[in-house]
Amino acid sequence: MPQANAKIRRATREDIELLGDSCYRAFCTVADEHNFPHEFPAPEAADGVVRSMVSTAGIYGIAAELNGRVAGSNFMDERSTIAGIGPISVDPEVQNSGAGRAMMQHMLDRVAANRIPGVRLVQTAYHNRSLSLYSKIGFEIREPLSVMVGAPIGESISGYKVRAATDADLDACNRLCVSVHGHDRGGELRGAIQGGTAAVVEHLGRITGYASAIGYAGHAVGESNEELKALISAAPEFLGCGPLIPSRNGDLLRWCYSKGLRLMQQMTLMTVGLYNEPRSPFIPSILY
Repeated sequence: MPQANAKIRRATREDIELLGDSCYRAFCTVADEHNFPHEFPAPEAADGVVRSMVSTAGIYGIAAELNGRVAGSNFMDERSTIAGIGPISVDPEVQNSGAGRAMMQHMLDRVAANRIPGVRLVQTAYHNRSLSLYSKIGFEIREPLSVMVGAPIGESISGYKVRAATDADLDACNRLCVSVHGHDRGGELRGAIQGGTAAVVEHLGRITGYASAIGYAGHAVGESNEELKALISAAPEFLGCGPLIPSRNGDLLRWCYSKGLRLMQQMTLMTVGLYNEPRSPFIPSILY
């Protein structure tokens, strides 16, 4: 089925159940083809992600239709300076129809039209087709990521106090993020504070690290690996799968292994537009 047949429209609340089911089956089918664990443990998990994406202000969601039938969906978080794309999914019954490419190109066209300085996504490394597609349409490979899974650690790091983040912490956290990435993620962090998942690390009387959450749904930055270790150690749960540790950060990766976490799979951070090599340790979310 040629790409021209794919009609792109805004995703609506009426689409949630259908898009959640399609997303779940799409991710599970690809995982089964490569003999990897499912990223969504149950259909309800995919439904919850789609529901959150459709319902959250600042997230732009689309559905692709082929011959009048919904074929897939894609989302873009536009709450901060840099946008993050995902999850993108195409119904397994219409794979290779061009719907996935049409949805990704639609997002890049929107990025250009709205003059968004940069956009990122995180791609499942074993899925060669998506890696090839994203490279063809302009994405650059920036960072290999190790998805770590396991039980919450429930410990603390001496000298690094972790507490819940509040609105009063936003400026300090944004300054820290700018020092690491060259831009802040204030829109996303504000939502995480309101949702009760964000945390900060205080060291020597000041904020030296923060996380919007620990797990697929959250990102984190710190002045050193100790801040990230403290945030992971104190997390009451991992949202989605565990944290996406940059594979080049050997110290943090080995520490995760020492705490009983294990490697689930590799992923790939990819970007279009503005990108600065991080100046300090960081953990991306599943969006970027």
